[in-house]
Amino acid sequence: MYLKKVTGPRAVTLPDGTILSRADLPARDTRRWVASRKALLVKAVASGLIPLKDVLETYELSKEEFALWCEAVARHGEVALKVTALQKYRQLKVD
Repeated sequence: MYLKKVTGPRAVTLPDGTILSRADLPARDTRRWVASRKALLVKAVASGLIPLKDVLETYELSKEEFALWCEAVARHGEVALKVTALQKYRQLKVD
């Protein structure tokens, strides 16, 4: 069996006891970002499974977009990543 050489761990244990591995990450050609996939990437970066730089390059995401995902999870939990809940959790900006 051939294993691709990667930097960093192949799997990590999350605080809730579940194991997250690189095999659990979305496919490289993912274009439809549902809340569960967004949350999975946020968990992977936060736990040190995959570096932020690799996520941005692999999935062709901008730093700003990923930062918004992280902020939404930090403030309101994974439910805030759902597009239908976007307005509910969006912060009003007053100039």
